[in-house]
Amino acid sequence: MVPRYTRPQMAAIWSPEERFRIWFEIEALAAEAMAESGAIPAEAARVIREKGTPRAASIGAAEVEAIDAIERVTRHDVIAFLTWMQEGIGPEARFMHQGLTSSDVLDTSFAVQLTRAADLLIADVDALLAALKGRAEEHKYTPTIGRSHGIHAEPTTFGLKLAGHYAEFARNRARLVAARAEIATCALSGPVGTFASVDPRVEEFVAARLGLAVEPVSTQVIPRDRHAAFFAALAVVAAGIERLATEVRHLQRSEVREAEEYFHAGQKGSSAMPHKRNPVLSENLTGLARLVRSHVVPALENVTLWHERDISHSSVERVIAPDACIGLDFALSRLTGMMEKLTVYPERMAENLESLGGVVHSQKVLLALTQAGLSREASYAAVQQAAMATWTKLGKDDARSFAENLLANPEVAGVLDAAALAKAMDPQRDFRHVDTIFARVFAAA
Repeated sequence: MVPRYTRPQMAAIWSPEERFRIWFEIEALAAEAMAESGAIPAEAARVIREKGTPRAASIGAAEVEAIDAIERVTRHDVIAFLTWMQEGIGPEARFMHQGLTSSDVLDTSFAVQLTRAADLLIADVDALLAALKGRAEEHKYTPTIGRSHGIHAEPTTFGLKLAGHYAEFARNRARLVAARAEIATCALSGPVGTFASVDPRVEEFVAARLGLAVEPVSTQVIPRDRHAAFFAALAVVAAGIERLATEVRHLQRSEVREAEEYFHAGQKGSSAMPHKRNPVLSENLTGLARLVRSHVVPALENVTLWHERDISHSSVERVIAPDACIGLDFALSRLTGMMEKLTVYPERMAENLESLGGVVHSQKVLLALTQAGLSREASYAAVQQAAMATWTKLGKDDARSFAENLLANPEVAGVLDAAALAKAMDPQRDFRHVDTIFARVFAAA
């Protein structure tokens, strides 16, 4: 991922330096497990740990280049790493990687990286949930118009809008937790996964110390359905990001102006038009969400490998894993900041809610008419006629409100007086169960 969209803590997980350190930890733990069972000398495991630990810790840009230089000759990354480690450990290094194959190290290391990345992403979602909860409670009873098909529907509250996004990200958190659990597996089963040259207890030992589960059956690689599920979970989170970002983009449109991204002092909206205040953060989030979602298809295609293994998945994962995790980490952090500072305009929301002369209360009038004795068909016809008369005359000298057009209809006036009609159109009726919904959404928060 480009530096512009990279946060240091997530980037560190995917750095070559950290990858090599994880490789060493796996090799050192495996050696210690083998020493316990007598497969290698205990002294060898001790030397591997004592000399290897500072060598792995010292890995920086120069050391990465040294390992890469060896790989340019060996054309094999794990062999290059083992060769470089041997230079610092000495003869005992021959007991490293006993009975293992490259995929044991690569896949287990990948699992460590993905679980660490998942932990950061879960923390990111927690921060976003806190921001959404705070803003939802702040605007719990702030009236605004609900829209379906982009057209005014019925009143809702801005707090309810945000509560819906909170509930979605609470589900997304659960998805990330489940994806983390599924990906947190260790495989140290040797060539084609038979444990022919390594004791299964080695795998159990290493898995326990890395906080992983053992892969029940590996085919020399950890099955890639696990990884596909992981990236699919990230994609669903990204979709939730875009849904909220799209809502903000629509609310910030000039003709709506119900909410907008915080405009910082000194910020410029356009190189040509000084008046512009553009929804640049939410537009950026939309693009990042598309990028994260784009990694799902290659992750799914990685599930199908030849026989016990091939490496067609490797090049894909070298790209999609850091990019998806880094991109989503950045997007979640940006969305949290955007929602914390979102500027909300309740007065404009109220203006928009009543801008169509009251037609948004049509269902309540329909129900009141049917309860007063008028047939549903006659009620619907009368309400629609009054609504269309109101709609088409908006802003004209001879315009009348929805209530006025309704009372001008003898059928309506015959069963509802002005007071009954006003009661039916009271917007507070729309908010009677806001507390119930909030209790459902935030009960466990």
